[in-house]
Amino acid sequence: MNEARPSRSTLPPELDPEKRSNAIHLTGRQWLGVGVFSVLLVVGAPSLWQRVEKLHVEPDYRIPKDLSSDYWLYSRYAGQAAAAYDTLVIGDSVIWGEYVTRGQTLSHYLNELAGQQHFANLGIDGSDPVSLAGLVEFYAGAVIGKKVVLLCNPLWMSSARRDLQEPEAQLNHSHLIPQFDRRIACYPLRRERVSEHIGIAVEQRVPFESWTTHLQQVYYRDADGTPLDIPNWTLKHPYENPFRPLTHGLPPSDYRLHAEPITWKARGIPPQDYPWIELDKSLQWESFRRTVEILERRGNHVFVLLGPFNEHLLTPANRSMYHKRKATMESWLQEKKVSYLAPPPLATDLYADASHPLAAGYEALAREVYKSLATSGR
Repeated sequence: MNEARPSRSTLPPELDPEKRSNAIHLTGRQWLGVGVFSVLLVVGAPSLWQRVEKLHVEPDYRIPKDLSSDYWLYSRYAGQAAAAYDTLVIGDSVIWGEYVTRGQTLSHYLNELAGQQHFANLGIDGSDPVSLAGLVEFYAGAVIGKKVVLLCNPLWMSSARRDLQEPEAQLNHSHLIPQFDRRIACYPLRRERVSEHIGIAVEQRVPFESWTTHLQQVYYRDADGTPLDIPNWTLKHPYENPFRPLTHGLPPSDYRLHAEPITWKARGIPPQDYPWIELDKSLQWESFRRTVEILERRGNHVFVLLGPFNEHLLTPANRSMYHKRKATMESWLQEKKVSYLAPPPLATDLYADASHPLAAGYEALAREVYKSLATSGR
């Protein structure tokens, strides 16, 4: 005959789940205290961290290439730049400076012409117009009432793949794009990923989420440089102090040259026949227009730089297709009364590829931009 199991009240304390040391029972007041603490942590931690983590914005500063997806850092930099500089130069890697050092970028040469530090480099690598609209909307909120030079790179409209309308398109910044836009074929909305989309949408709007991502991007990385969340980092480093990486501080501005600075011809790029998208069907062009509207809504004076696109590598027929789209872009800018510069192409040997100038190209482009800014009064 089986013995009757003892009731919970007769169990010794070490076996009674109600009396174990790891059983926590909170009163209503205690739960309220936990709630208040959590709210204070979410609201206050990012602001408090800015006091601990020093960000030195020196002349020609640009976001480190390895931190191109650190949008909390970008937001913080945008705020400091907006407070210190007259004009902010915003765009993709053409503004950031893919084939040049930070002392050879467009903003650098504009500052040389100005004789003072008036222009800040707010470019970010890989930010197509769809991504850039999200970057400006959610992470450049401090850019208010400023002069803004905004790049429009036509290359993003040169094919359905670059326009993100094909499933195999490369998506550089999935955390910046609209999370529930079914038109973005390379980032489909699937039922099993709804929680992921919701999480990213929250991250775009809640600084605490982007701040925790910032900590992973900057401080908690694998040996190969891959960012790790803190639980995974502690698993891989079980005997290390998890707070020690936070003492390393931010990396400095990106000084390095990341790609060989040779011409597009030396690179062996053949003549191109791009399958240009009709602009009224282009997601990238729609997003660019939205970026202009967001910036103007915030009281900024927007000056659009249309190009510098390398027309030399286009076939004659393709160049004609490009000119038609460029004319349509100019018509929209004129209709909206947006100041802009659509410069003629640079000399062929001043391009590294379809849209990136070499150092001498940026220097020549800066002269055109500076002159046009003075003429437009912006």
